[in-house]
Amino acid sequence: MQTVTSPMTATPSGANRRLGFKSIRVLIVDDHTVLRDTLRLLLEMNGEVEVIGEASDGRQAIDQAEQLKPDVVLMDTAMPGLNGIEATAVIRKRMPKVKVLVLSGYGHEDQVRSALKAGASGYVLKSSSSDELLLAIRTVSQSNTYLSQSLAEGDRLRSYLLASEGRGGREATLSAREREVLQLIAEGYTNRAIAERLFISVKTVEAHKEHIVQKLGVRGSAELIRYAIRKGLIFVETDTDIGMAGGR
Repeated sequence: MQTVTSPMTATPSGANRRLGFKSIRVLIVDDHTVLRDTLRLLLEMNGEVEVIGEASDGRQAIDQAEQLKPDVVLMDTAMPGLNGIEATAVIRKRMPKVKVLVLSGYGHEDQVRSALKAGASGYVLKSSSSDELLLAIRTVSQSNTYLSQSLAEGDRLRSYLLASEGRGGREATLSAREREVLQLIAEGYTNRAIAERLFISVKTVEAHKEHIVQKLGVRGSAELIRYAIRKGLIFVETDTDIGMAGGR
């Protein structure tokens, strides 16, 4: 499998469809409507890409991917409820032919590893140029791996590729439900609110929390959340997160 790590100028597009090239069918997933609209306009200016749908959270992303069968899912990470990493894992398990390209404001190593371990074929920062984003979409659609150049320096590339082969630490033992509970804890939900949102009992929520603490080897909600964010298990948006064109 080829890994592409340096941006190139995207091919001008108008002639592609006229010449009979098959367009790359893309599903955009982001909880910000303005960013989804911007991405749609940007991508549809290029004849190689056809935006076939949008989703605003991880659950919608899974539903839309199952219904539309895109070639590439352009996936945000920090979304309420089921985050982009969890959604990526589900999509790749249920639909192995669908490629996922993460587009995120987060560039921390542990978070990139988590995305690749979940099955993402690439990881692009929202501060990247439009040409690089188009190159990344083209690259992953051809079953290759793409990483933003700033993420692939020195030994980091080898580390990420090992992560994509599934070599993880103790955090890899968390179940999908436990990660979902952990995400909601980080978003400030109470046990009762988590139970109502996930349609489970408060007692079950408490059991999940105890299992999470035992598996990760940490104590206290604050320490648990810090560990989970550092390891890329959950994503909590802050005012300082970077975004495409300077905002997210």
